Formats: sequence, C-alpha cells, structure tokens
Amino acid sequence: MINILLSGCNGKMGQVISKLASEKENLKIAAGLDINTSIQNPYPVYTDINKCDAKIDVIIDFSHPSVLQGLLEFAVARKIPAVIATTGLSNSQIKMLQEASKSIPIFFSANMSIGVNLVLDLVKKAAKVLENNFDIEIIEKHHNQKIDAPSGTALVIADAINSVLAEEHEYIYDRHSRRKKRNKKEIGIHAVRGGTIVGEHSVIFAGNDEIIEIKHTATSKYIFAEGSLNAAVFLHDKKPGMYNMDDLIKNK
Repeated sequence: MINILLSGCNGKMGQVISKLASEKENLKIAAGLDINTSIQNPYPVYTDINKCDAKIDVIIDFSHPSVLQGLLEFAVARKIPAVIATTGLSNSQIKMLQEASKSIPIFFSANMSIGVNLVLDLVKKAAKVLENNFDIEIIEKHHNQKIDAPSGTALVIADAINSVLAEEHEYIYDRHSRRKKRNKKEIGIHAVRGGTIVGEHSVIFAGNDEIIEIKHTATSKYIFAEGSLNAAVFLHDKKPGMYNMDDLIKNK
C-alpha cells in the first residue's frame, strides 16, 4: 500500500484524485493539505504541512505555487518523493524543484495526461517538416476559474516545438498592440477562458492553401487524476532525480 499526502485535497482536482484513489487497492490518501477545511474527508486534513504526522510514502501536489517552497522543505527533510502537478510555477520555483531533486525523487509535469504527452511528440515531428513554410499558432481553452494564462501545457508545447526548430522562435501572446505583419520566426499563443471547459489545446500549422491541426481535448478531470496517481506509483521507489511523463510512459 502506498500512502499519499495530497496537497490541495479540497480543490476540484484534489477531490477527483481522492475519489479515484479510493477505488485503487494499492493506494491510500493518508492525509491531506489545504487551507480550506470545510470539506469532510475520510483522512485528516492539515493547514500546516509540518503538523502532519501520518506515514507518507509519496506527496501529490495539485494546489497553488505559493505552497511549493514549504512542501519541498517538508519533503526533503523527510525524504519523501513528490509528484508536482501544480501549474503556473516561476523559473525560480523550477530551480527549487531541481535543487530538491538532488535529495529526493521529483516528478514534474505541466500536464498529467498521457494523451497530451503524445501530442508533444507529434508536434515536434510536424514542426521539423513544416517550419520553413508554415506559421505556428497555439490555442488553449480552459474553464473560467483557471488563474494562470497561458496554460502551462501551452508553454510546454511551444517549448517542445522550439526545441526542434533550426532557429528559435519568439512567443507572441498579444497581437492587438502589434500593428505589423506576422513575423515568420514567431509562435502565437492564445488563451480562452470560459464555462466549464476542462482543457483543450490546438496547434495550428498554417501554410499556403493548407492547414494542419493537432488537437487534444480533455472531457474530464479524471485523466489528470489517473496520471498523477500513476506517477505516484512510478515514483515511490525511485532514486533522487527529476522525472517526467516521458519516464512514466517508457516504464509502461
């Protein structure tokens, strides 16, 4: 049995993970961490991670970037592996993860869906072939409660594309203030927020007289919950280091 500390347990994703974990024979949410204690859970919920005295094998974090530093300090002090699925982390926070990974296993992914990570491979292959004659635009859509924009996944997709291009492209987030034609060496990234859209990412390769579009649509939060729990199982017996969805997929 793998005992999990779920950070952000009373958020929407946290509650989905709790429900899914309760259906797994090899997993147990042993404790939760959240500033919101109004929801009753079958496990203790702490507002201060340092007061958690439950036996924990892996931490899953689906909360807020402001929680990261304290969570990593706790994890490193107790030598507990951590799955970090929170989006909107700054460059300095990414460096925190890298530093912590010298002491403990860290699994970090901006998107916990296997499908999205397959899309990353597809867009890289397309970009290699099409870069000289096609303009590249990324459109991401999410629910009206999402705070960060563009999404972490959209930026990861852009980074994946840029990694295979002969020349680095500039990311353009706002066109209304740019009174000029589109530069060939740019990637447009656009965010839509509305309703209850779980998550949609489209990559458009627009050429002369033809358009190629690679798209992933999430219709339920369960795909992200399943991915995070799979990551916890994968990570719990690993050596210190940084791991991601590529490592998980290769391990299947």
